[in-house]
Amino acid sequence: MKQAKAIPVLMYHHVSPSPGLVTVSPQTFEHNMRWLAENGWTTIRCDDLAGFLAGRPLPDKSVLVTFDDGYLDNWVYAHPVLQRYGQQATLFTITGWIGDGAVRPHDGCGQPLPATPDHNGCKQAVADGRHDAVMMRWSEIEAARAAGTFEFHSHTHSHARWDKLCASREDKRERLAADLAQSRATLQARLGSVNDHLCWPQGYFDDDYLAVADAAGFRHLYTVDKTLNTRTTSPRHIGRIVTKDRRDSWFGRRLGLYRSPLLGRAYLALRGK
Repeated sequence: MKQAKAIPVLMYHHVSPSPGLVTVSPQTFEHNMRWLAENGWTTIRCDDLAGFLAGRPLPDKSVLVTFDDGYLDNWVYAHPVLQRYGQQATLFTITGWIGDGAVRPHDGCGQPLPATPDHNGCKQAVADGRHDAVMMRWSEIEAARAAGTFEFHSHTHSHARWDKLCASREDKRERLAADLAQSRATLQARLGSVNDHLCWPQGYFDDDYLAVADAAGFRHLYTVDKTLNTRTTSPRHIGRIVTKDRRDSWFGRRLGLYRSPLLGRAYLALRGK
């Protein structure tokens, strides 16, 4: 069996018919997942990537599909597509934004669907304290996990940028440490387990962030940086590919570049990365 030399990691936020920032349409997401299924790609889990970075083999054409935040549209539109094509994804969850309540309808279930606002609408709802209108519920997280479409890891508890909110380095480190501890405790209490994978809010991190994450037990850190994930990649600096709302050859070309160390490095060098 041919083995992977590099692992592309895709980054999504919204799958929604409401166009806007960091959003792909349900049709585009279906195109992407169907393309993976039809072209021999295997969607993996975070622990599979961790094993690869530690030297264990993975099949060629392995890809990690990730989502940030945990918006309601991930349940309404992304979950049924993943289920339809037998794919799996990782959702980095802002644990402090997730509430309780009954499972809401998702696409294809034959019931009226809840509204899924665009990204700016979601941000405003969160700012107004109306998290439940735009975020997944714990019941939906549990249902998706039971169905095998999503696994869930930390995107912190508050999604705060403590480097911008704190006047001192010491305060920044203390606030971040408390934030990560609360995220871990919430995942443990709600899902019965917590792993060592963490995705940085807004992709920001510095040396203090890295030290605090390490002390909190997070060993695999996900960025928004466009870097190749090969066996020499540091688990503290996992790169991801920002997805686009395009249903042409762009998706396949990007995966081809990021699975090849030679082509990927040449492409990133041309882009000045």
